Amino acid sequence: MITVSEALTLIGRDVPSLECEEIPLGESVGRVLAKDVAADTDLPPFDRSQMDGYAVVAKDTRSAPVELRIVGESSAGHGWHNAMKSGEAVRIMTGAPLPPGANAVQKIELTSEAAGVVTIDESTKLSANIVFKGSEVKAGDRVFSKGERITEQMIASLAAFGCGSVSVSARPRVGTLATGSEIVPVEETPGVDQIRNSNAPMLAALSAKCGASPTEFPLADDDLERLTGRISDALSSSDVLIITGGVSVGKYDLTKPALKRVGAEIRFEKVSLKPGKPAVFATLGEKLIFGLPGNPVSAAVTFELFVRPALMQMQGASQPHLRSGHAVLTTPVKAAKERDTYLPATLSTDEKGRLNATPTRWQGSSDFIGYSKAESLVVVKAGRRHEAGDVASVLFL
Repeated sequence: MITVSEALTLIGRDVPSLECEEIPLGESVGRVLAKDVAADTDLPPFDRSQMDGYAVVAKDTRSAPVELRIVGESSAGHGWHNAMKSGEAVRIMTGAPLPPGANAVQKIELTSEAAGVVTIDESTKLSANIVFKGSEVKAGDRVFSKGERITEQMIASLAAFGCGSVSVSARPRVGTLATGSEIVPVEETPGVDQIRNSNAPMLAALSAKCGASPTEFPLADDDLERLTGRISDALSSSDVLIITGGVSVGKYDLTKPALKRVGAEIRFEKVSLKPGKPAVFATLGEKLIFGLPGNPVSAAVTFELFVRPALMQMQGASQPHLRSGHAVLTTPVKAAKERDTYLPATLSTDEKGRLNATPTRWQGSSDFIGYSKAESLVVVKAGRRHEAGDVASVLFL
């Protein structure tokens, strides 16, 4: 049995890199940048006003209130580009270019206008209410780095620098294969001793969240020949295959024998982890194979710990793992004696502004209802116990 850290090291050694492709900006959220993105212009591209008001020469306002002659107007997209002189003012709108000669903007609330003259009621400091050219970024500066995952918040910046398309890593092709004679398709009504296939749709959704292109393959029952055939078929069109169920040591746990039959090399088959101890990792050439436990919570946790980093690393992500942090526990927690334990938990903020973690009430690794509320995993090292009020490590889902 190996540790989680050792398992991640073994996985990382076998992860291949994917090709890159150019895709439209509007389809890029969630994908991983394959190249650095640099600014192709200064931002702002010119000195601009921070608010509606009047562009002035600051020293003209020292003895405010003062009257200045209005000589023009500068609005967004239609600047006033003549040279402004002392004793003059230009009416200016938010985002509009600052006229040549002006060095401050007085906000409209501190002015009044009549008959082509503006009265400045209060003095204005030099550079007041101006955003200067290049103060946000200068042309040629790196804005985003290769390996960053594109978020919705990045789209405006990418568009501002003319990125109608972006270079990203290709999507990993991920196959999901649920095993077990007791499993029936989602749309069917389970018979006696049967359950619906909940794991494959969950794993496909988690894969898609990681930027992968998932495919759910037909169910495989507890027959070694048929399971071997299903695995072989799925591998033919997958970069990564996730098999759920059949990874323990029971009579009908056939995933490992089937993997050996297709020629896969098993890298590990037991991890010091709760839930998820019987997780399996294997390779066939450059193809990665994960055998995850059949219990839904175990499958979800082992996906987040092992499959997610592999999928992100394949795409060249600079941060392939779940974000980690700390939170104050609201209830006592205890780890298994010899295994690190990852407890599903919800998050909240208390009256002191502290982040709190509350382990969800769940009845074990088959309780997907309890897990469905989880926002994080509380990490408790083997043999440890934490009391309410203790600070614990958490992984954010």
